Amino acid sequence: MTINPGKLSNSAKSAKAPFADVDADALIIGGGMVGGTLALALAQGGLGVALVDQADPQALLAAEFDGRASAIALGSKRVLEGLGLWSLLEDGAAAIDDIRVSDGDSLFFLHYNHRDTGPDSGDEPFGHMVENRNLRKALATRLPHAPGVALLAPAAVVERQREDNGVAAVLEDGRRITARLMIGAEGRKSPTREHAGIRLTSWSYGQTAIVCTVAHEKPHRNVAQERFLPAGPFAILPLTGNRSSIVWTERSSLAPAIMALDEKELLQELKRRFGDFLGELEVVGRRWAHPLSLQFAEKTIGQRLALVGDAAHGMHPIAGQGLNMGLRDVAALAQVLVDTHRLGLDIGSGAALERYQRWRRFDNTLMLAATDGLNRLFSNSIQPLRLARDLGLAAVNRLGPVKRLFMRQAMGLSGDLPRLMRGQEL
Repeated sequence: MTINPGKLSNSAKSAKAPFADVDADALIIGGGMVGGTLALALAQGGLGVALVDQADPQALLAAEFDGRASAIALGSKRVLEGLGLWSLLEDGAAAIDDIRVSDGDSLFFLHYNHRDTGPDSGDEPFGHMVENRNLRKALATRLPHAPGVALLAPAAVVERQREDNGVAAVLEDGRRITARLMIGAEGRKSPTREHAGIRLTSWSYGQTAIVCTVAHEKPHRNVAQERFLPAGPFAILPLTGNRSSIVWTERSSLAPAIMALDEKELLQELKRRFGDFLGELEVVGRRWAHPLSLQFAEKTIGQRLALVGDAAHGMHPIAGQGLNMGLRDVAALAQVLVDTHRLGLDIGSGAALERYQRWRRFDNTLMLAATDGLNRLFSNSIQPLRLARDLGLAAVNRLGPVKRLFMRQAMGLSGDLPRLMRGQEL
């Protein structure tokens, strides 16, 4: 496969490239937690991958804890295990053995126990909490030495081109990359998606997620807490040691004032929502504020193009599924492309990409709708609604089959799972 570099712009042609050009099967733009994982998966399946990322791998290796962490469901853990990443993460990962969901100070609640999920979970936890820096560090350790991966970082794409016979990109230093397929993995503001003219549907929730980590006096016993408050959900998620990650959803109009609080004042506000079941608290690391919105791309494929992760869909953090849905994209797209490659067919063909889009469309749409609906149902103090949802929590807590269905969804074990998510080789 070749693309004629002469069709690129004059500015790109005149650039002095100090490095050799790159030819690959797949070009991934965005080497974060989703894009970097996808690069390892495709390379493991025998494809040549060019991965472009703006972050410096050396800076990632030296990163200190910044207060941010992500939930890794059991199905996602299996993906990371299959790619040799989990061994670099497990010492710093905290298990989520139980999940407790409550509606404010109501006496009704929903309690999930990982031992009740079914035989194929192997008595494993629902998932684990992993510091974001640790996953980025694991990727920065593996990617530079991964056979089949050309890591171009730190670097930025200044031109993109997609044609019938292949794709090309130009980096700011003048290097040219040609490939059969371009994959956008740059997150919610994906320039690759925008360049392709793929329309985006989105709306704001008028909420902001305030994210931080606290150290506490008493052990969390590996229980994740989700408390629904009128302004939005308040999650307490177990980290290693006596630490927990806080995802505090608040009205956007109040978020700046909360971010401006000193540590003593912030702890007072946290204790109002925590109660005292974890004892004394201390804020560890930075605090972050993320305006919350839902967005989804009209389509996740184009001419020799695929979108993964937040470039394709962004959801409310109410169920902690954002990264997990991105890793499901990774497992599905990798399987489709590797199977196509093994048959000697073109991985950038419409048939291969359509299979990926069909596979992921229902699952992503279902999760977007579920998180949106839950947030709208619980983020209010309307009494009739509150009574109905409290009775609903109590009912689900007593209905074993329904409860088990929800638990398997949280573990990433429901639906048409790719091989990596079933713990099988790619």
